Amino acid sequence: MKIPNFSIPLTEIALQKNIQLFVKREDLIDPKISGNKYWKLFYNINSYLKQNLENPFIITFGGAFSNHIAATAAVGKEFGLKSLGLIRGEELEGKWQDNPTLNLARKNGMEFRFVTRAAYRDKAALTQILQEEFPGALLIPEGGTNELAVEGIQFMLTEETKSFDYLCTAVGTGGTVAGISKFAEKNQKIVGLRVVKDDSLYNSVLQFSGRDNFKLLDADENGYGKISDQNVRFINNFKGKYGIQLDPIYTGKMMQKIFELIDENYFPAGSRILAFHTGGLQGIFGANEMLQKQNRESINL
Repeated sequence: MKIPNFSIPLTEIALQKNIQLFVKREDLIDPKISGNKYWKLFYNINSYLKQNLENPFIITFGGAFSNHIAATAAVGKEFGLKSLGLIRGEELEGKWQDNPTLNLARKNGMEFRFVTRAAYRDKAALTQILQEEFPGALLIPEGGTNELAVEGIQFMLTEETKSFDYLCTAVGTGGTVAGISKFAEKNQKIVGLRVVKDDSLYNSVLQFSGRDNFKLLDADENGYGKISDQNVRFINNFKGKYGIQLDPIYTGKMMQKIFELIDENYFPAGSRILAFHTGGLQGIFGANEMLQKQNRESINL
């Protein structure tokens, strides 16, 4: 994987307040390995490829609509690596063809193992089994978050990002916000918008970052993967007004929460805010299938 030889654009979101809001379009970095997933895999893949193993093999974990699963499969195809995904939910076995994310991952060469939710929660036991079965494989955690992933996030920060007072990102497993926190300027404040209820996230981010320059705020009270009609309307209105596609799991909820915080005067007047668009747009297809089955409004593409 290479550092792109082009600048990721910063797009201003015009507001009627004395605050400047920009979006850094990390979703444009690569059509298949977009957003923060590119940078979280950057050092993991490059370090692994340097070993010049005879049969390189990537193994990782994820749910049915995981951006990380999709990105890892795409990386495997691009670099000629076999890939295996441990997928949460044994009920998906035999039905993965109907799942847009898993279907895409399989087209990129990923094999699957479907495990029960109880077994999936015990990642340590699963990891030990896999290490014994595939001793030369690269095992990447769920969501791609590990020390190498956090190091890779530094490339999301550039000379252009140094002028902002607040750096905002959606938070799932915490690797992205940890990397932003670790490599941000001393005067910058980091705001992580959580889309998952996990009380251990703060300590995890602090351990990876080593700095206490961040806050974690809840971006959604409906629960991870739950999509409200209000969120769908916000995503569609945002795209119509600003021309930027958001996803319903991460960036849509992040941006909606940022707008709420601005309305609540969370950010002081004159603040310059940068929100990172971390990709994940492939998840819209699965979300729309669910919304259509429920006779609800879909996300405009």
